[in-house]
Amino acid sequence: MSFASPLWLLGLLAVPALLFFFASISRRPTRDAVAFTNVDLLAEVVPGPARWRRLVPVALLALALASAAAAMARPKATFTTVDRHSNVVLLVDVSGSMSARDVEPTRLEAAAAAMRNFIDRVPGSVDVGLVQFSLEPEVLERPTGDRDLLRESLEYLFPEAGTAIGDALAATVPLVRGKGAIVLLSDGKQNHGRLSALAGAARAHAKGIRIDTIALGTPNGVLYEAGHYDPVPPDPPLMRSIAHATGGRMFTARSAEVLSGIYAHLGGTFARTTKTREISSWFAFGAAVLLVGALGLGRLWGSALV
Repeated sequence: MSFASPLWLLGLLAVPALLFFFASISRRPTRDAVAFTNVDLLAEVVPGPARWRRLVPVALLALALASAAAAMARPKATFTTVDRHSNVVLLVDVSGSMSARDVEPTRLEAAAAAMRNFIDRVPGSVDVGLVQFSLEPEVLERPTGDRDLLRESLEYLFPEAGTAIGDALAATVPLVRGKGAIVLLSDGKQNHGRLSALAGAARAHAKGIRIDTIALGTPNGVLYEAGHYDPVPPDPPLMRSIAHATGGRMFTARSAEVLSGIYAHLGGTFARTTKTREISSWFAFGAAVLLVGALGLGRLWGSALV
């Protein structure tokens, strides 16, 4: 919680002042005090109010003053809500380079495990879809609330050939309905397809769809094929450009642990909207209720307030 006008919190000093004043008048003898030798008999004839009954109204008044001071300071609170009817599509690269082992056990196996984390963390009100792509995209699951079906589909991911990011983005955009997003994971440069990666991103941007991107792999990643090693570094600048073009976030993952953490983070934040609003009225209403309670109980129980 924060305060737009924190100087008004100095009004809280009125609380200890009130308590000191009440303590002072409680100890002061009354003007009509008379001598009465038999104190026990007096207590039976004229019983005084219970001590807690005298203290409760004063405590309520002190809380009312504190609440009023807080209201004048214009408190602000942050609230997090989950957008309903949202959906997200996990778009995963299954090109041949995803079998590289610089991210253990392989890039693709690490990606599948991390996406399970995402499915576990994303709010239940959010539908999740799954699309894989290599030379061309393939829709494995349209956005659905069936988490078991999604986990089963992750078992069928298998590394294939090239990387057609632009075509994959273009094919994924129609799957996203209303307020939704795409999470793109790729481990290399685009080397196939009709559309460029940024042309695919432009289609998403035109529909108001955000793309979060993950560049998977290490700069020294290699793939062993036909008796020789081929370098297969990721392309973070391209992933950053796609994310920037759509207002998304870009992440780099060089290990399975980092990748899992990224997906868990995305799943925990997706469709959650954080807003800050002033709640002065809450404190003002509380102060009014406490003040009425203090005066009412004070009159009823004969407190020093009245």
